[in-house]
Amino acid sequence: MHLFSSRLKGRNTQLFLSAMVLVSSLFSCIPQKEIVLLQDHSSDKNYSNPYSEMKSITDQYILQPNDYLFINVSTPDEKISEFFNQRRSNNMGGGQQNQNFFYYQIDDSMNIDFPYVGNINLKGCNVVNGKERVKDALKPFLKEYNLTFKLATNTFTALGEFRSQGVHNMTKEQITIFEAVALAGGVTPYGKQKKLQLLRQLPDGPVTYTVDLTDKNIVNSEYYFIYPNDMLYVRPMRAKQFGIGESFSLGIITGLLALYITLDSLIK
Repeated sequence: MHLFSSRLKGRNTQLFLSAMVLVSSLFSCIPQKEIVLLQDHSSDKNYSNPYSEMKSITDQYILQPNDYLFINVSTPDEKISEFFNQRRSNNMGGGQQNQNFFYYQIDDSMNIDFPYVGNINLKGCNVVNGKERVKDALKPFLKEYNLTFKLATNTFTALGEFRSQGVHNMTKEQITIFEAVALAGGVTPYGKQKKLQLLRQLPDGPVTYTVDLTDKNIVNSEYYFIYPNDMLYVRPMRAKQFGIGESFSLGIITGLLALYITLDSLIK
């Protein structure tokens, strides 16, 4: 009887150790190189840098229909300033609803309806060009004035394996892709950081780029900064498709340990 118990105990120990090895192998399928950011891949076999160098970023964004602009005309005469700054309500997205200020929405024809001046067309303009278009429209009416012209709807969208999905406000006029990831709560452990999809609206239509967040060459590349209205999407790894959650490892190990202790106590 004692010999049988010893053999059974030894067999259970082997089963327990085998189960632990199985759990370890499940989690070894997510290598460290898949989740560590800003790695130097230059020594990898057949690696070539897929990113071209960064161009001027701040003024690259081309204004689009439904964008909101903040425009303010300031003159030495307060009454004239009030005339050109007619307050209007708006329904902007990104947590900026129901404000009452000098906001102008670009219509489908890329026009804004400016007080007294009428329609000003901003097709093909970035913020700098748009400001110059408004200045040209004001020349027949004003000689001495200051003009403030800013994009009011600076938001991006994060979908997929982000901890905080949805539309997020950009904290400044231009943010890096890593700042955007941080604003979205970071990527979950099962997000494919090597294949982030960046969807960008361009004048000729939407374009999708694939960005590797683990590659340090993204810094100083054309994808290092994101634009307003960009959408970021991170696909899940296969581990998530099998229902493996973040607490899977600890839960399985704890359960197996409890089972081993129970079997061990029954045999004694």
